[in-house]
Amino acid sequence: MALNFNQYAIEANSFLKEYAHEMNLEDNPDKAARILSSVLHGLREIISVEESLQLLAQLPMFLKAVYVNGWKIKTKRNKIKHMEQFIDLVRSYDGVTSIYDFESNEIAEHYIQTTFFLLRKYISPGEMQDIRDELPKNLKNMIFDKSFF
Repeated sequence: MALNFNQYAIEANSFLKEYAHEMNLEDNPDKAARILSSVLHGLREIISVEESLQLLAQLPMFLKAVYVNGWKIKTKRNKIKHMEQFIDLVRSYDGVTSIYDFESNEIAEHYIQTTFFLLRKYISPGEMQDIRDELPKNLKNMIFDKSFF
């Protein structure tokens, strides 16, 4: 199998452009990329390794790379039960730019929901449901909203 890194870059840039547009960050694609990475890294910390691997199987190569970047597989998941805790976890992956990238909890929650909304392009409804089923009750709404159905 030949690897076409140029094609991966084209697909990644196209997705990032759409992602930034959906979050009104067209003028700041670097911020959009940091947000995407932080949200995906937060997700992988609260779902099981098995579910992460099933998710990875459906992602295109450029999103797989973002998801696994820096991943240290742990068998014990973080005990995140509320959106505020998840936002704090996501911010921790964004580092020093988190105050700038996630200005408020409301904006952070919007970015998180937008991320999952756009990932539906690659992830089957069944897999989204499986991920949602693993989430604590108070986090389930970050995966689905009315626009999924």
